[in-house]
Amino acid sequence: MQVPSKLWTNEDFPTWQRIIRLDAVRANGEWMPYSPSQAVVPDCRAHRSAEAVGLKDYGHLDASRIFHAARLVAILEAYALYDPEIGYCQGMSDLLSPIVSVIPEDHEAFWCFVGFMRKARQNFRLDEVGIRRQLDIVAKIIKFKDGHLFRHLQKLQAEDCFFVYRMVVVLFRRELTFEQTLCLWEVMWADQAAIRAGIGKSAWSRIRQRAPPTDDLLLYAIAASVLQRRKLIIEKYSSMDEIIKECNGMTGHLDVWKLLDDAHNLVVTLHDKMKIETSLR
Repeated sequence: MQVPSKLWTNEDFPTWQRIIRLDAVRANGEWMPYSPSQAVVPDCRAHRSAEAVGLKDYGHLDASRIFHAARLVAILEAYALYDPEIGYCQGMSDLLSPIVSVIPEDHEAFWCFVGFMRKARQNFRLDEVGIRRQLDIVAKIIKFKDGHLFRHLQKLQAEDCFFVYRMVVVLFRRELTFEQTLCLWEVMWADQAAIRAGIGKSAWSRIRQRAPPTDDLLLYAIAASVLQRRKLIIEKYSSMDEIIKECNGMTGHLDVWKLLDDAHNLVVTLHDKMKIETSLR
C-alpha cells in the first residue's frame, strides 16, 4: 500500500498515535470479549507485537488481548494515514475490534475496515453533519411511533435524541456483546447489499408484510431500544442526564433478536412515512 509522502509529516499524526494506543488498550480491557480466534497467542509474540507499535500500560491484559491491541494500533495508524481528513477519532477502535477478531491477516482487516468506514466515516466528521442527520432520523421514528414518549422527551428538552449519540457513533458496539454485534452488523450489511443490488423494492412488493431492506436499520434498532424502555422513561426520568445513564446502562442487557424484530416491525410500520418525510426535506 502506498501512502502519499505529505501525509507522513502531518502534524496531527503523533497525537493520533498516542490516542490510538490508549484506546486500543481500553477497547481490549473494557469492551472486547475473549475471542476464540485469538485464544492461543504465545506471550513472546504478543509482547513483540506490542513493542513494535509502541504499546504501553498493557500489563493487565493476557497475551491474546495484548496481541489484539497491537493489531488495532497498527491498522488504525495505517487508516489515519490513508484518510487524513478524518484521521483517528475515539470510537474507531470499537468498530475495528470485531473485524480484527475474525480476520487474522492485518492487510485484509485493513481493507475491510476501509470499506466499512466508507459509510461509518460520517460519524467522525468534525462538523457532525452525519451524526445530526442520524439523530434526527431516530427522533422521527420515535415521534411517529410513540407521540406520548416524544412529547415527554420534548418536555425534557431531549427531543434531539442526543442520549443515543454513543450508539450511533459506534454502531451499538458498546451496548452489545461481540457475538450480538456481529449479528446486528451482518443484518445491516445484508440490507445494504440488497439495496445496492436493486432487489429490495421488488421483493418487498411480493411479500408486503415483511420489512423492506433499509440503509437505516441501525437507527430503527436504536429507536427500538429506546421504545422498549418507554414506560421507565416516561414515569421515572425527568432529565436528559437520566436518560443518557439509562442508555449507557443497556450494555449487556439487550436481546439482539428482540431488538431486530422490533426494528423490523418499525420499518414495516414507518418505512413509507419516513420515506415521504425524507423526500420533503
